[in-house]
Amino acid sequence: MSMAQSGIAQPAMQRADITFEVNGAAVSVSVPPVRRLSQVLRDELRLTGTKVGCDAGDCGACTVLVDGDPVCACLVPAASVSGASVTTVEGLANGRLSALQASFLEHGAAQCGICTPGLLMAATALLERNPTPSEAETQDALGGVLCRCTGYRKIIAAIMDAGRFADGGKDEAPALTPPSPRPSRGEGRGEGQHQPCQLGHDFDHRMPACGHAVGASPIRLDGVPKVTGGEQFGGDSFPADALSVLVIRSPHYHARFSFGDLEAWTKAHPGIVGVFTAADIPGKNCFGVIGPFADQPALAEGVARLRGEAVALVAGEREAILDLDLTDFPIAWTELPHLLHPREARADGAALIHKYRPANLLTSGYVERGDPDGALAGAAVTASASIETSFVEHAYIEPEAGYAYMDGDTLVVVACTQAPYMDRDDTAKVLGLPTDKVRIVPTATGGGFGSKLDVSLQPLIGLVAMKTGRPAALAYTRNESMMSTTKRHPAEMKATIGADAEGRITGMIFAGDFNTGAYASWGPTVANRVPVHASGPYATPNYRAEGRAIHTNGPIAGAFRGFGVPQATIMQETLYDELAGKLGMDRLDFRLKNCLRDGCETVTGQRLESGVGIGECLEALQPHWSRALAEAEAFNAVNTASKRGVGVASCWYGCGNTSLPNPSTIKVGISGSGEVILHQGAVDIGQGSNTVITQICADALGLPLEKFRLKSADTAITPDAGKTSASRQTFVTGKAAEKAGRALREKILRFANVSDQATIALDGANISIHEGDAARRIDLSALKADADGLVFVAEETYDPPTLPLDAKGQGKPYAVYGYGAQIAELEVDLRLGTVRLIKVTAAHDVGRAINPLLVEGQIEGGIAQGIGMALMEEYIPGRTENLHDYLIPTIGDVPPVEHILVEVPDPEGPFGAKGLGEHVLIPTAPAILNAIRHATGVLVTKVPATPSRILAAIREKEARR
Repeated sequence: MSMAQSGIAQPAMQRADITFEVNGAAVSVSVPPVRRLSQVLRDELRLTGTKVGCDAGDCGACTVLVDGDPVCACLVPAASVSGASVTTVEGLANGRLSALQASFLEHGAAQCGICTPGLLMAATALLERNPTPSEAETQDALGGVLCRCTGYRKIIAAIMDAGRFADGGKDEAPALTPPSPRPSRGEGRGEGQHQPCQLGHDFDHRMPACGHAVGASPIRLDGVPKVTGGEQFGGDSFPADALSVLVIRSPHYHARFSFGDLEAWTKAHPGIVGVFTAADIPGKNCFGVIGPFADQPALAEGVARLRGEAVALVAGEREAILDLDLTDFPIAWTELPHLLHPREARADGAALIHKYRPANLLTSGYVERGDPDGALAGAAVTASASIETSFVEHAYIEPEAGYAYMDGDTLVVVACTQAPYMDRDDTAKVLGLPTDKVRIVPTATGGGFGSKLDVSLQPLIGLVAMKTGRPAALAYTRNESMMSTTKRHPAEMKATIGADAEGRITGMIFAGDFNTGAYASWGPTVANRVPVHASGPYATPNYRAEGRAIHTNGPIAGAFRGFGVPQATIMQETLYDELAGKLGMDRLDFRLKNCLRDGCETVTGQRLESGVGIGECLEALQPHWSRALAEAEAFNAVNTASKRGVGVASCWYGCGNTSLPNPSTIKVGISGSGEVILHQGAVDIGQGSNTVITQICADALGLPLEKFRLKSADTAITPDAGKTSASRQTFVTGKAAEKAGRALREKILRFANVSDQATIALDGANISIHEGDAARRIDLSALKADADGLVFVAEETYDPPTLPLDAKGQGKPYAVYGYGAQIAELEVDLRLGTVRLIKVTAAHDVGRAINPLLVEGQIEGGIAQGIGMALMEEYIPGRTENLHDYLIPTIGDVPPVEHILVEVPDPEGPFGAKGLGEHVLIPTAPAILNAIRHATGVLVTKVPATPSRILAAIREKEARR
């Protein structure tokens, strides 16, 4: 990435020879003296373990040690390290993992892994000066490094526990096990990423025995590269001869534009190979994640509908792009009126963002059951409110990055993504290629949370590679990533809920307008999912809910961990607190009285026969609720400047697509040399699907985890395991893995002519089969192998059984739901409006915890994002397009989290498992808002609840007295 990619001019720089030491070895580079140290390490020395997330010192991902002190390498000019000693993450391990790296693996402190090197370097400096830091000291030392996945709690634990892995300790750091040979990204022609599962003998205690992988917490199978700097993300493996691509983007919300003499401009800039516009696109210049709603051009044609929209590409040699001055780029803009809020866009006479969508309505979803108007009219008590939420930025630490090249007549795109097959299809359409002539090879993905489901740079770099015949590489700057990619939908919601005198919910009416921005993206999914979920996990016999996705000229709003359900849950759960108060009921008891149970029907008329765990989650919270309320009461009795509050909220979430096909396919086989090869196409964005799906397959097959080798997502070699979203991978792809494992086991047993009671074991190139006293042996090397080198193979597909929703939203939208409930404890400073979180207690029904450590990590990470949504995160176009002005939780913002894993198996899930990823974020914000109201007596109705909004609500309440 470079400043030039943001359109900021840089003068051509003279080079200087700079000599310094890196990881104990002397190096010399010839670069401009002001070249960033991060660029020198990555581009000149190929030490890509140092990650770049912002180029502004805001995220800390590029932290390295200079003469032992932690610094952000993106802020250090190369000349300043002349004669200095630099240590990067690659220098921490010397044949063995460092104690800190081993502790990170043991504690599950690395999820996606993009921030892990920076955290490790900052922590290494801390431990050098203080081997036994306190939690406060750890937080102070790592306050400058952001993580979006983990919630920080396991990072703190790993650092404080690192001494246990020091030399001579009982848990000595393990030796590094070299990975089995694998090609570089984009090479190997059909080999893909081949990852070993073993991590070294010293971690054997974490490897589950055969038949017991499910329920154990082995070290994550892709963990070692994450802590050693070897993980290859989108920007880490650009070919040396690749052209650099720069995107020209609209600075306006809505504008016409035209180009001048592009050919003359290109000739006037040495090293620039070409400029490409919509006129150069050979296919259909339109993409979108939901085919019938697809409406977004890869490059805008004459009109830009949002700030940051791509309008042209500049491709050139790397140094030419780094030095490029864009002030003379020949483009003329005519700014047009714009609409940023749904209420403006829906007003009579409002200009249409898309002429074929009247009233700027993209689509709407609707669910109706019973007689909600009559139920509310006859209710003993009702509660009504309006709540508004904001745009929320995904803020993954890895900006979009990748490269493309032509392999004969096949376009290969190597990039970060959550949905390789969807990328393939849209890229092929835009570039006019058959789908079998586009290959998507996902890199490791440094966080996604939904935004990397949408196509971003794939067709852009593909176009340049096709037009020039050269590899083409692009890494978004932080600014262009935040300006151009999708956000969480802002919502303007109204609802009324009624209950009878005994506290039973009688009816609910909900309406929400969701600002979907300039293009459709996942707006239809949000509009349809929200009405299904807006009741919460509660029996609601009379119900009407409508969700509308409205076009504006704002940022494109897409998928973000919950697809609109977190917003709707804020509306519903805050009203539940108000109803409980009016009835004089305990807030947790009120929820227990109304929660769904086995045999209940949902608002869509779906009968939940079994596996409903929300009651168990709420019951598990009861002792914590009683304790927290007592402590808050005692605190408030003696404090006036600050008040303590306790809030509770619940969630439910349907796993997978809403009433739509949702298949995943998994292939597993045994090679002639005795390895189990798992073609695992579910992209792991940090949630752990590489490990969890392998655990499921291992137990279904009946062979130990260490025998497995992964062939990760690659559209040329792995079956389609569907997109990583909607909390579907553990459930849907896990079920496919379970089916494939059982089918492979069946083939082996039938080959050996034994019953299902037999056990199998791999011994080198032999399978040993035991049934009672009888034993048989299969020489795998003597069997004929297929094109993949497999002598036994099974491929299975699973698609959850759902039914369409009718005109009133009645049907079976999901096969499996997950459930959860959380308690938030906090203090509010009544003079400043600031909130200090004390603790979050989270009870989540996961059906079966396939890997409890990874489950805990997902809970903590989701809670951290929920904290951000509740208290600080508000994306404002043109104002918060960096990680300095846009605030996400730091290591000091996430309080202790107590997890309660509830396991109410679902008969549809693999080994009873349910999805989890989305669920864990949903209750956090409403629990916090309810706790703020408990402390202050006021509900903040515009989220996030910033100090100024809390104070305004308090003052408004006082003025009404």
